[in-house]
Amino acid sequence: MEEVSEDKNIPSVIEDQHKDWRILFGLVLTLVWLLLAVLYISTNVGWSYFIYLPIGEMGNFLEGAFAPLAFLWLVIGLFIQQSVLAENNRELRHNNVQSEKQTMAIAATEMNARQETFFKIADNTRRQLGGISGLLLQSSKGPQGDETYSEAESMEMWHLFATGDFEIFSRNFLVLSGKGVDLQPLFYGTQIRCTHTDNFIMNFDRLLRLAKECDTNGIITDAQLHSAHGLLSSRMRELHPRIKFKRYEVTRSSSYLEQIIKNSQGQTQ
Repeated sequence: MEEVSEDKNIPSVIEDQHKDWRILFGLVLTLVWLLLAVLYISTNVGWSYFIYLPIGEMGNFLEGAFAPLAFLWLVIGLFIQQSVLAENNRELRHNNVQSEKQTMAIAATEMNARQETFFKIADNTRRQLGGISGLLLQSSKGPQGDETYSEAESMEMWHLFATGDFEIFSRNFLVLSGKGVDLQPLFYGTQIRCTHTDNFIMNFDRLLRLAKECDTNGIITDAQLHSAHGLLSSRMRELHPRIKFKRYEVTRSSSYLEQIIKNSQGQTQ
């Protein structure tokens, strides 16, 4: 529909160009000039004498008569050309703006698609991390460990995990840390615990990389880091016996608020 409407506008544009006042002005001046030339020949030269003028003299006369008209139409053509160029420039700017908007819309659509894909992957990864943390907690504090959690309590946590609470085991690790329990032997006390812990760190780091690739303002990344899985992975990295991991970079609320204060002060000045 838009293409049809644009095609219908083409005749109106052409009509506007034909109605350009400079062309009408040039036609009027040309007609007046020709009438004056005819009047001049009729009154001062005579048509019978003019017809029999030598070719050289007639050429000089016509050259002098039509030179102002040639100059007039040259000037009019230059002005019209400038108008056409200005219109083309406006059209180019408009097309550039539209292209930029289309590019931004395509980028936004692509980013939305990547975010949707991430959340689907994140849900599966959270389930996987929950299973790993469950095995780790059961190995250290369940019936296979020091029996801090009874078999009934372990079964209840696995039931909650099966119903969608994938961070139940990670939260229990964080509760133990809050009670002053040393988590280092719980994470790395045996070979099987080391394997579970390393798998947890690896899978969470991979999830974090995916989050950063589809995160425009850091909110998705921060949400992962402040989740129970993220906090547990941070503790695992801090207590790792062989590797010195870098700390996760999170958005500091103090830095965020300071930036808001600076922006508000800049607006008031």
